[in-house]
Amino acid sequence: MNRPQDHEHLDDQMVKMEVNLDDISGEWLGHVMDLLFESGANDVFYTPIFMKKNRPGVLLQLLCSQQVISKIKKILFAETTTLGIRYYPLTVHRLERNFLHVDTQWGQVKIKRGFHEGKPIQQAPEYEDCRKIAVQNNIPLKRVYEEVWKCLGEVIEK
Repeated sequence: MNRPQDHEHLDDQMVKMEVNLDDISGEWLGHVMDLLFESGANDVFYTPIFMKKNRPGVLLQLLCSQQVISKIKKILFAETTTLGIRYYPLTVHRLERNFLHVDTQWGQVKIKRGFHEGKPIQQAPEYEDCRKIAVQNNIPLKRVYEEVWKCLGEVIEK
């Protein structure tokens, strides 16, 4: 079923890909993460693991649509030390989402809201908006979040 991305739906065209890495630097991992996101990965994450012979390593996992597997595979083989990639088909239940804005004393912040069966159940300030305000005003990021949550409560109560 093809529904707009902002409507609640099941996406059954997703894939989880993963590789074990035991001989790659942290700097390379940051570069690889950037490339994977730029090439269409929906999520990229690392988990510390222990491999055979008790070698410390990293489990790189990512979620992407089937349409970008080829691009992702090229990055993993070219930019990491892996000799193989595991693939798992995956279905993702995506909530309906929309955005609203709240005005803080330092400026406007976008809020992402998630809806399940038409009812709001998740909401979160956009990190980049909060970070920008914190840097521009030389205040702690947590202070910006506190202000956003306070202002958001006032908006919803109206």
